[in-house]
Amino acid sequence: MSIENKIDDSNVQEIALRILYNASAADATHDAAESFTHPPCHPNTRLKILDDLTTWSQDTSDSASQILWMHGPAGTGKSAIVQSFCEQLQDRASLGASFFFKRGHPSRGNSTKLWPTIAYQLALISPSFKAAIAMRLISDPALVDKSLNAQLQRLLIDPYHEADASNDSSLVIVIDGLDECEEEARQQEILRSLTTFSEPTLRILIVSRPEVHIKQLFGEAALSSCAHLTVLGSSDDVKVYLTDEFKRIRENHTAMAGLSCPWPEERLIRQIIDKSSGHFVYAATVIRFVEDNDFDPVERLLIVTRLQQQDQDSNYMSPFSALDELYLQILSTVPNRAQLSRLLIAFWGKYIMKGISASSAPIALGVGSN
Repeated sequence: MSIENKIDDSNVQEIALRILYNASAADATHDAAESFTHPPCHPNTRLKILDDLTTWSQDTSDSASQILWMHGPAGTGKSAIVQSFCEQLQDRASLGASFFFKRGHPSRGNSTKLWPTIAYQLALISPSFKAAIAMRLISDPALVDKSLNAQLQRLLIDPYHEADASNDSSLVIVIDGLDECEEEARQQEILRSLTTFSEPTLRILIVSRPEVHIKQLFGEAALSSCAHLTVLGSSDDVKVYLTDEFKRIRENHTAMAGLSCPWPEERLIRQIIDKSSGHFVYAATVIRFVEDNDFDPVERLLIVTRLQQQDQDSNYMSPFSALDELYLQILSTVPNRAQLSRLLIAFWGKYIMKGISASSAPIALGVGSN
């Protein structure tokens, strides 16, 4: 008798599904209303790394790694890559579930809702999994409050195995921003809970910055077989993005209607690319500053490229305030503040002497990459 026939009362399954939903974070999925904060990759960028992810997700050989850790420093566009990958997986009916952590968020900032959210999404796409997990939740609704290890085993692995999902096509579970989860101990607990994971038709993508405590766990024997993929900056991709976005601004911004000369000059685009070090966060910050409808894009771009003196009155807003906030957050997590301060003072003087802007210096220093 199939697992679906063991529970033929749809009301029982719906009750179980409601238990899962109440314990999950509906705003943590890639297609939630909050996903606009993680737009996908700009067209015709990040093609190589997306191709690498697709190859991994479709590899069914015995030597294939079921878990892939994708890591890179802040500002390299990891979440945009993940968003695009989730959309591609969904188009191929290969997305099992997704969870996007966000530091400080009431539901996306902690680990308690991770596995219930994953299980809820799997139940929506697999009737046999839904029936299998319903049996467990009706018997013990408190499963959603168990430890992370117990949740993974009893909300995901056991029902997935019982549902005989091995007959289904391979599915990918995507977990973005592990380093955004509250407390390092919780992040490590999530990774340790995966050490016994073994489901041939499931793949798990973990995405984070290469924080020391995360890197250390992936180096241990239990997780040493996991695949690794590094996200680096790409000057070529940043150039594609800037060229397209400046074209859009020129065509759509009201202040650009009477402009007759080519804009912007190639040397200005190159200047921004050089300052970005291939990091999309810098380029995107420039575009947001330049395209503001309340200002002239030509003048705003001159401010960014330092060809015009910045207005010193109280109404002036730094074009890199978003970057300042990002790197202040990164620096606030460093435990040895006294040693960090001495290092920053030394490095800051060195880079200022070289003419690197204050907002570019953290990128040049590699803050957040190690």
